[in-house]
Amino acid sequence: MNRRYLPMLLAAAMTLPGVAMAQDSQPRNTPRVVVTGEGETAIAPDIAIVSLAVMREAETARDALDANNEAMSAVIKAMKDAGIEQRDIQTAGLQINPRYVYPQNNSGEEQPRIVAYQVSNTLTVRVRDIATVGEVIDRSVTLGVNQGGNITFINDDPAAATTEARKRAVEDAMARARTLAEAAGVELGGILELSEQSFAPPPMPLGAKAYRMEAASDAVPVEAGENTYRVQVNVTFEIKQ
Repeated sequence: MNRRYLPMLLAAAMTLPGVAMAQDSQPRNTPRVVVTGEGETAIAPDIAIVSLAVMREAETARDALDANNEAMSAVIKAMKDAGIEQRDIQTAGLQINPRYVYPQNNSGEEQPRIVAYQVSNTLTVRVRDIATVGEVIDRSVTLGVNQGGNITFINDDPAAATTEARKRAVEDAMARARTLAEAAGVELGGILELSEQSFAPPPMPLGAKAYRMEAASDAVPVEAGENTYRVQVNVTFEIKQ
């Protein structure tokens, strides 16, 4: 044998066992069944998030702001007197906008003219006692709230509801897999893969028209309904050979 080829042959002999071991370590194409299970849990909300806004208009921005501050201060005080904690009251926005009058064909004016200023202050209130939501709205309107009004119902701690939905989703996936295996005449093995997707309930705001924007002797009627938490799981089962 030519001595020039000896190092090449030795290198090839050392490489081939490694290739064989790499091929043996690769996962084989295991027969499997893949299913998707779903689970839901509906619970009553325990918190309402209410958006309340005060809008005031005056000839100057200063006067409009002063009037707005007076009304909003009264609203905030009323919220605290009603038992709502400081941490549950948050200013969500403050806007100062001029109001224009635009020239008409016969007015003789060429440019828009500022005739007043509007100041809006929006307050977000977290009401932890659902039963008092209507009273909170009525009281705030009496004290000067004249805009806003969105209400969103949420749950402070949805963990238990999500856990129950997760269990139901897995049970649903197991039942689906057993049905498929029985119909196909095969036997399920162990679980190869398991993943989940959780879906929180979308916000269900009630628009400003959902309650009266005038003072009323009776509390505003409010229905909280239920929030539905949904979990989806994807499960891959091995099929026994």
